[in-house]
Amino acid sequence: MKKQFLFILITILSFNSYSQISFEKGYYIDNTNQKTNCLIKNVDWKNNPTEFEYKLSENSESKKATIKSIKEFGIDNITKYIRSTVNIDRSSENTNNLSNHKNPIFQKEELFLKVLIEGKANLYQYIDSNLKRYFYNKENSNIEQLIFKSYKTTENNIGENNRFRQQLWLDLKCPNFKTSKIENVKYKKNDLVRFFTEYSECYNNELIIFEPKQKRDLFNLTIRPRINSSSLAIQNSVSNSRNTDFKNKIGFGLGLEAEYILPFNKNKWAITIEPTYQSFKSEKTTEVNNVSGGILIANVDYSSIEIPVGLRHYFFLNNNSKIFINASFIFDLNSKSSIEFTRNDGSNLNSLEIETRNNLAMGIGYKQNDRYSLEFRYQTNRELLGNYSYWTSEYRTLSIIFGYSLF
Repeated sequence: MKKQFLFILITILSFNSYSQISFEKGYYIDNTNQKTNCLIKNVDWKNNPTEFEYKLSENSESKKATIKSIKEFGIDNITKYIRSTVNIDRSSENTNNLSNHKNPIFQKEELFLKVLIEGKANLYQYIDSNLKRYFYNKENSNIEQLIFKSYKTTENNIGENNRFRQQLWLDLKCPNFKTSKIENVKYKKNDLVRFFTEYSECYNNELIIFEPKQKRDLFNLTIRPRINSSSLAIQNSVSNSRNTDFKNKIGFGLGLEAEYILPFNKNKWAITIEPTYQSFKSEKTTEVNNVSGGILIANVDYSSIEIPVGLRHYFFLNNNSKIFINASFIFDLNSKSSIEFTRNDGSNLNSLEIETRNNLAMGIGYKQNDRYSLEFRYQTNRELLGNYSYWTSEYRTLSIIFGYSLF
């Protein structure tokens, strides 16, 4: 069963299915200033791209265009990128890698900048993994970086170069703006978009915002009952007389999953957390020579609250259905669980207190209408006897999970 599950999971991972990432109406402008209307593959770029995929028509083959040949491209009413050669400071904002220099260290690069606002002044964004920079210009002036930099002071504290506020004060003046307004602007997208919007509105200038507000279902809460097929085997390294295989047992569980859809890459990635109740009870009778009466009875009574924290990826089949895969790290909180060994007369031989360790899980599933779901999930071995030097255990679970999203 485990091998079959892994095979299915690997197949899904390598499957290049149709997804909600689709070709949408757009355009590009090449180095000769020729504008071509086309269909651009909208991958909802998290990082600024250096190339993009396009089609000239629905039925034509897709092609790639790169920053070397394209001056500008966009998807109608959604996003726009322009090519520009700019001075950019790539100093790290990671506290462990901060520069000792307050001033930015510029290097000239040719980049696709994402246009956030076009108005009396224009605002641009550049993201490359953890690096996030903002640029601006007025009318036909050169594009410059809005300067913000964290650095280490001589006293080994963290200082901030907030020169971008001075740039805003000097270059984007409005009679209604006070110094307190500038001082409250943070080097964040929402703050800067708001400021540039208000600057254009101050002069009644025409304004285009390329970040239209889209209603996204970013949070889901789902009730998830399940059928568990669990197995448990325990071994003693000193004496094998109490080695016990409790075999497979069918049980039931209930979880409540909170899912947060990450706001990029067309809603294809999500983070999940799912507190879940599960239990495993079984009895095994064994004939042994070193027990009075010759009968050894092993009972396991194990229940816990599992808390899987996972990462999920969706493959969209159409607008109403999608396949997903997920991987989770499971924290297990057990309560008053034990394995008891008794004779056939009921007298107790010894008791093992269950103290679990964390484990991993992998799952594949299907979701319909963002409401109903079905998932097959496999959990790797979970150690139940972590406090005992001479005991080891193998506890594994394969689950069929049903889901109903409340919202």
